Amino acid sequence: MSSKQAIQSDNAPAPIGPYSQAVKVGDTMYLSGQVPLDPVTGELIDGDIDAMARRIFDNLAAVMAAAGGSLADIVKLTIYLVDLNDFAKVNAVMAEYFQEPYPSRATVAIAGLPKGAPVEVEAIAHF
Repeated sequence: MSSKQAIQSDNAPAPIGPYSQAVKVGDTMYLSGQVPLDPVTGELIDGDIDAMARRIFDNLAAVMAAAGGSLADIVKLTIYLVDLNDFAKVNAVMAEYFQEPYPSRATVAIAGLPKGAPVEVEAIAHF
C-alpha cells in the first residue's frame, strides 16, 4: 500500500485552510485548487483574467517542481470559472503552458470562489 506524502512549495501560496498544496500517492499527485494568489502576500493579484490564469499556472508549476515534476506531468485539469465568458482567454493562457498531448480537462461554471477569485484550477499529475 502506498503512503501519501504532502507536497509543499514556498513558491506557491500557502493553503488558506486545512489542506495540502498537493498530496502524492505512489506515482500520482493530486494538486489542490489554485486561485490567483501571490505566493508572498497570500492575496489575490491585481490584473485581468489572463494575468490571473498565468499566476495560477505558475503556482501549479511551483508545486509540481517541489515534487520533482513539471506541468508536462499533469494528466487532468479542472478549471472553475465564475464567468464562462472568460473561457477563451483562459484557454489561450493554458496553451502557453502546455504542449501536446494536452491533459484531459473539464471546465465548470461556478457561483463563487475563495477570496472572490474569478478562476480556480486543480490538477492530477502522474510521474
